[in-house]
Amino acid sequence: MPPPPNGTTTGRIVEIFFAFLRLGMTSFGGPVAHLGYFRQAFVVQRRWLDEATYADLVALCQFLPGPASSQVGMGLGLARGGYGGMLAAWLGFTLPSALLMLLFAQGVQMHGLTQGHWLHGFKVVAVAVVAQAVWGMATSLCPDRQRRTFALLAALVTLAWPTALGQVLAILAAAIGGWLWLQPPATHDGPPLSIPMGRGAGVVFLSLFFLLLLGLPLLAADFSLPELTVFDSFYRSGALVFGGGHVILPLLQAEVVNSQWLDKSLFLAGYGMAQAIPGPLSTFAAYLGALLSLGPGGWLGGALALLAIFLPSMLLILGTLPFWALLRQWQAVRAALQGVNAAVVGVLLAALYDPVWTSGILSSRDFGLGLTAFGLLHWWRLPPWLVVLLSGGAAVLLLPNTP
Repeated sequence: MPPPPNGTTTGRIVEIFFAFLRLGMTSFGGPVAHLGYFRQAFVVQRRWLDEATYADLVALCQFLPGPASSQVGMGLGLARGGYGGMLAAWLGFTLPSALLMLLFAQGVQMHGLTQGHWLHGFKVVAVAVVAQAVWGMATSLCPDRQRRTFALLAALVTLAWPTALGQVLAILAAAIGGWLWLQPPATHDGPPLSIPMGRGAGVVFLSLFFLLLLGLPLLAADFSLPELTVFDSFYRSGALVFGGGHVILPLLQAEVVNSQWLDKSLFLAGYGMAQAIPGPLSTFAAYLGALLSLGPGGWLGGALALLAIFLPSMLLILGTLPFWALLRQWQAVRAALQGVNAAVVGVLLAALYDPVWTSGILSSRDFGLGLTAFGLLHWWRLPPWLVVLLSGGAAVLLLPNTP
């Protein structure tokens, strides 16, 4: 990776912030599309790093739990401008969609935006979006009989035990199965990303990640503070998201809907809205946190949930980048990851049925609209935001009897 340009550290951080802010306002299409935008902006245009190093960073972020595109952005910011650069990259990429989701939550609370056929259209298009994600992930992550079996078993476990713990156990079992029975993929031999921190700092950040993961549930049980309970739930969801932004849906559903904090209809309406805006899908957490009504107008809850959902990704990037050159050589780690990725497909398949299908498809007209939305996404390759808007409009015209 070439050295940063001459100038102050503050200047580099400002440069990083505005580069990612532009992407945060224009990057439609989900995590895979985001990685394409990043490559064009930072490998091709700005030449902050070469192709092989970028591919290595993407491989690390796919290996880690958390939203891959946001983690790639954090890694780029860290390499370019240190800790401040990492925060600037995250804030610039996240801020536009987070503000839009908070405003949508305000509209839901203050103006009754949950009433209307267009909102049911959002829930129907969520079926198409998740179905497309399952299809695409299954094609790439479950190419053989063993991994398809892992996915099927993970789906059955998740349906039988629809809690966050059931999902975690399915993923852990698949990791062990992958380590025992799957062949590890090859890895390239390019140079790792150069970052301004050592392994000692990495150990500190990894320790903090696990300390919060294990300690927050204990603190939430001992202290009956709503803010602490919310932070714990969203932190655990962010710490266990393998496979991309869409996989956050079943984890948050288990935390928020199954705990009866929020109505399933409101949950899916926000998820549908998240498809229509640019930036990371995980800003869906800001909408959920705002509806939990912590603080004036829900803004405190939104900010708290947003920080909690992304904090594990930050800690993992900081903790693993110093060790990635070593980790990527371990065959057992790469084999276990294949099992985890297959299980993630199964967890998302279970979420496609409940809550997405059971809440969105209530009639033959719903099914027809959902099927059309899937075709527009999968075969016509229309951007998700456009399909969401079209589905909302079609629901007003075609689903007059929808409650």
